[in-house]
Amino acid sequence: MRKTRRGAWRATGVVTAFATAAAIVSVAPAQAQPTAELSAWITDGWGGGTVTSQPAGINCHTTAWDPYSGNDPPENPTGACTASFEVGTTVTFTATPDPGSYVNFGPMPNPVTVQNGYNFTWAMFCPDEGLCSAG
Repeated sequence: MRKTRRGAWRATGVVTAFATAAAIVSVAPAQAQPTAELSAWITDGWGGGTVTSQPAGINCHTTAWDPYSGNDPPENPTGACTASFEVGTTVTFTATPDPGSYVNFGPMPNPVTVQNGYNFTWAMFCPDEGLCSAG
């Protein structure tokens, strides 16, 4: 502020300061979108294959198993079977069977729009020979 010839104070930078402060206040910081987990569940159909997601995040694989072979069953599916996505994201799945297997069912549901809470898709792979736990 400075004094004019008539003795009145003049605000020279006050308007600019208020305008700058208002502009800073009006630009709110970006807030992170809430996320939720989405899981791919592969049912034991004795076949092998992989479920992947778009956008990327899930890449879940199960190995084929012949229950009459005398071998132990494979461990649980491997890879990323659960991933976090922003709530509201639509995720599409692809089920790709291993050689010697086919997709018996799923992925279902497909696509999934991620919501708060539990989100999932599931698929079943069966061996080509027709031996499938789902019949």
